[in-house]
Amino acid sequence: MDIRQAFAYSVQNLCRSERSGCGNGEDRLAMKQFELAGVVFDVDVHGAGPPMLYLHPEHYGQLHTPFLNSLAESWTVYAPRHPGFDGRRPPANFRQVSDIAYLYLDLLECLDLDTVVVLGASFGGWVALEMAVRDRARLCALGLIAPLGVKLGGRDDRDFADLSALPDDEAAACLFAGPLPDLGTFSQEELIAVARDRQFLAYYGWKPYLHNPSLVRWLHRVKMPVHLMWGAADGFVAPSLGQGLADLLPDVQLDILSGAGHYPQIECLDEMVAVLAAGPCASVGG
Repeated sequence: MDIRQAFAYSVQNLCRSERSGCGNGEDRLAMKQFELAGVVFDVDVHGAGPPMLYLHPEHYGQLHTPFLNSLAESWTVYAPRHPGFDGRRPPANFRQVSDIAYLYLDLLECLDLDTVVVLGASFGGWVALEMAVRDRARLCALGLIAPLGVKLGGRDDRDFADLSALPDDEAAACLFAGPLPDLGTFSQEELIAVARDRQFLAYYGWKPYLHNPSLVRWLHRVKMPVHLMWGAADGFVAPSLGQGLADLLPDVQLDILSGAGHYPQIECLDEMVAVLAAGPCASVGG
């Protein structure tokens, strides 16, 4: 049995999941490890329905779990953990966002998935765009939640707030419109993950800062429905960038969610799920 057959078998028998909460009518979750192009990484599979590749953002991974659970009510959600963010050191020559994009294109090929909705948040949205301009054969729609990756301002304009230059409370205030996460309630493992996430955001995106200068040139290749979603109070990636990005994409819907910062999927979960369900990702894939 090869890796694709083994993975498909495990998805069909999720009650054997290596994680808890997979039986007695609860949402089922399987985790499998892959090695592709010399990179080892894990993929969580959650839910049932058409395939969705969910590409996570750069902060507070555990706070996004309710959103993933909601997605799994409509899709089979494949959620890889980006190399480095998962605690494994990537190969020395694996340090561009384009490397992650090629890795996930290989993953879709390995799993033989077609008509896949790719939903990426922030850093994950950058990865999704890099995938779409390279090879859209297996993709049917993109959902992008305040994506990084595309700089539209001038050379000296700051399209993305420099969170590393701010005190922790001010940096968090750029990300959230309402109450900030209380780090005092985080477990030791979760605090280590916060620090590691910051490290690998810089690893992949420090210079040039959080964008690929050539990506904007190739956005015309994203010839599929795109759903842009933004928090109105986003202090990390301003909603005005969303409108500029919408002007460059061939087939796009832009929704601005009031009462949310950079992570509307955390602060406005129900509204976010409703917006996604009414958009192009659901009409083609859900």
